[in-house]
Amino acid sequence: MATCFVLSRLLFLLLTLSDSAVRVVGAGLGINYGQIANNLPSPSRVAVMLQSLNVSRLKLYDADPNVLLAFSNSNVEFIIGLGNEYLQDMTDPIKAQNWVQQHLQPHITQTKITCITVGNEVFMSNDTRLWSNLLPAMKMVYSTLVNLGLDKQVIVTSAHSFNIIGNSYPPSSGTFRQDLAEYIQAILNFHSQIKSPFLINAYPFFAYKDNPNQISLEYVLFQPNPGMTDPNTNLHYDNMLYAQVDAVYSAIKAMGHTDIEVMISETGWPSKGDPDEVGSTPENAALYHSNLLNRIQARQGTPAKPSVPIDIYVFALFNENLKPGPTSEKNYGLFYPDGTPVYNSGLQGYLPGIVYYSSASTINAWSIFSLVIFVLSVLKIT
Repeated sequence: MATCFVLSRLLFLLLTLSDSAVRVVGAGLGINYGQIANNLPSPSRVAVMLQSLNVSRLKLYDADPNVLLAFSNSNVEFIIGLGNEYLQDMTDPIKAQNWVQQHLQPHITQTKITCITVGNEVFMSNDTRLWSNLLPAMKMVYSTLVNLGLDKQVIVTSAHSFNIIGNSYPPSSGTFRQDLAEYIQAILNFHSQIKSPFLINAYPFFAYKDNPNQISLEYVLFQPNPGMTDPNTNLHYDNMLYAQVDAVYSAIKAMGHTDIEVMISETGWPSKGDPDEVGSTPENAALYHSNLLNRIQARQGTPAKPSVPIDIYVFALFNENLKPGPTSEKNYGLFYPDGTPVYNSGLQGYLPGIVYYSSASTINAWSIFSLVIFVLSVLKIT
């Protein structure tokens, strides 16, 4: 009887809270959900957590069926990934169709899959075969979607490192690297044809880490600073991320296109790094993400595209303890695997515990709360 009373009171309390109290400030934010770790919570628990964060856009690096199933019948939109190791196979129409039928079709009626990224940072590789296979793979996946009647639901694109930009200063003079020009030109033509966005992974952290004595920390963290003015356009920039985005727009324009949207598929700041990774602190990560979140909520555009709200996916949801590379690579997460925030970014979520019964057949308070949140998420109240 006491358990039922507590449960009913919790339900009443949560039901009477306004959206501003129950929901937190994740609206408009996309998050990358990487899983290179051995200590992450189950996708079903993450689904509840994302509901509590009010985050409705997730980007995967694969098409993990466990994740897609856990988010079925939710409002979360997914970008799924097709890894670089599949690019050669995707140039074959039979293999491309098999991939789509096995990884996309079983889920699309229940889970909102809106985009496939074919390859990730392909031009960071020295393998020119990958470079050559990227566009044919994108085209074949798109053709497969058309044949299956899915091209109106799911767009096709690829995510690129900012390293493909040869010149980024000033933003109005942005250009792609000359050694990539022939590849990028053909890819842009395809984007224009199918009306899909150009994805860029932009990290002001990298620029600051490499030149901390020349680049203002305030400028990269969206803090008050004098900024810079583009001498060609007289547009003023108060942060590096917007300058990077506009440099990409300029590079695209230099190749003859003004009809392609630029989306930031990754950006973030590590909370920990090696001694030579200057600036990788929880304080800086908190400033970067909280300030960025404020701008996303304000639906800001860049100086060159003021009427186009920036479209951003933050990297990443969790710290990933098995990621290779420097220490920073393991510490881009907004949250620890137990669901607690790594720092205060302005996002406060709830990761449910595992519901269990004690020997006295009563449910502990934490499990009651888990159950309440789960019920509310199913009812789409949170």
